[in-house]
Amino acid sequence: MNGNGNGFGSAAAAADYIRRHHLHEIGENQCSSTLVKHIKAPVPLVWSLVRRFDQPQKYKPFVSRCVAQGNLEIGSLREVDVKSGLPATTSTERLELLDDNEHILCIKIIGGDHKLKNYSSIISLHPEIIDGRPGTLVIESFVVDVPEGNTRDETCYFVEALIKCNLKSLANVSEGLAVQDRTEPIDI
Repeated sequence: MNGNGNGFGSAAAAADYIRRHHLHEIGENQCSSTLVKHIKAPVPLVWSLVRRFDQPQKYKPFVSRCVAQGNLEIGSLREVDVKSGLPATTSTERLELLDDNEHILCIKIIGGDHKLKNYSSIISLHPEIIDGRPGTLVIESFVVDVPEGNTRDETCYFVEALIKCNLKSLANVSEGLAVQDRTEPIDI
């Protein structure tokens, strides 16, 4: 597990959330990792961005365009266009889970012109208090095949770098929106 948060929150709580929500079956030629980010914005605000399976470009900097098919329900597909500079141009993704009560989103990549074969990710949001204000603990985990010619470490490092960029952008967008709609501190 890699922590890229800012030291807030409980490591025990994060470990418990990971055990409960981030279980992946990892095959012989696959790698997996879990990343954590603390965001200074309340869960409903952060979730309003994450849950938009049809609009990942709202916070994912490498997505230039997304066309979703069907209603936002399990099995829905989206075609994502990736910005230049990455070793891909398109990705076809399926919505595996969208849980508005538990704040969990799961996707699986099922096609596209990239090396992320059998990629599956789970992102979950959990409430926490940061600096006396409502905050969000975001946990994202993934499993993916290791492409021929690459090592597990290389593959995990690449995917982790992409997720870290996405989580940093999610924090920036969410925190910017939270400042516009400042919530009152919570007395502990």
